[in-house]
Amino acid sequence: MLAGLRRRLPVLVALFAQVIAVAIVWLLLYTLALAFGLRLGGIPAALLQGAVAAAVGQCLGLSKWWLPINLGFVPGLLLVQEQALPPSLLLAGFGLLLALNWNAIGERVPLYLTGRAAEQRLLQHLEQRPAGFTFIDLGCGLGGTLARLARACPEGCFVGVETAPLSFLLAWLRCLPRRNCRVRLRSLWREDLGRYDVVYCFLSPAPMPALWDKARREMRRDAQLISNSFAVPGKTPEEQWPIDDWRQSSLLLYRPAAHPPDGPRATG
Repeated sequence: MLAGLRRRLPVLVALFAQVIAVAIVWLLLYTLALAFGLRLGGIPAALLQGAVAAAVGQCLGLSKWWLPINLGFVPGLLLVQEQALPPSLLLAGFGLLLALNWNAIGERVPLYLTGRAAEQRLLQHLEQRPAGFTFIDLGCGLGGTLARLARACPEGCFVGVETAPLSFLLAWLRCLPRRNCRVRLRSLWREDLGRYDVVYCFLSPAPMPALWDKARREMRRDAQLISNSFAVPGKTPEEQWPIDDWRQSSLLLYRPAAHPPDGPRATG
């Protein structure tokens, strides 16, 4: 059951970790107060609760990007409460975060933005392709990379898909002036990848196996799948381009349709 929740609704697992951490910290502080008369202030207690929640979340199998969320959730609530902010402002802030990170709830894909170094390496690769190539960004986020690539390569056709409402709106507005670029409010799982020469994604480890299966079924034999940072489990990329950024990430290039359905894995 827990494994199923991690796949479908990791936010519920994170909430469970928060509840367990509250119980553990309350019991610890109660014991310290009775035995030694030691009492922690609100912020230290909240930081301790956050550390316990982060540790519990990792023990429950949450992805690493949940660490800072679990760590800062209760301390953040306490700080906000001390500032006496109006409830409407808190609700608006929550709505804004939800609209930007909608994919993190159901698909475990937070909002990752492609860095300029990775973007430049992508551009170098696209500039070597013949005119008229087609490119799609699966989960294009705010659309910055998509718009800049479309501007730099007017001979290409660029498409982005995004399901987070606010991210889609910002990306759509950003790409609107570019005649060779359009953004769709659509799940990547509903997009036919057979229409594209280059499929780019910056997702998370969670969807990569399913994306590989989809790409292998739909993509043309010479089409390329380029993943930023996240490898396809059990598959060796045809090429790997290190990126000199703060994450020390890399772009991983695959040709999924070159693999038979049950054939051996690629050798790079």
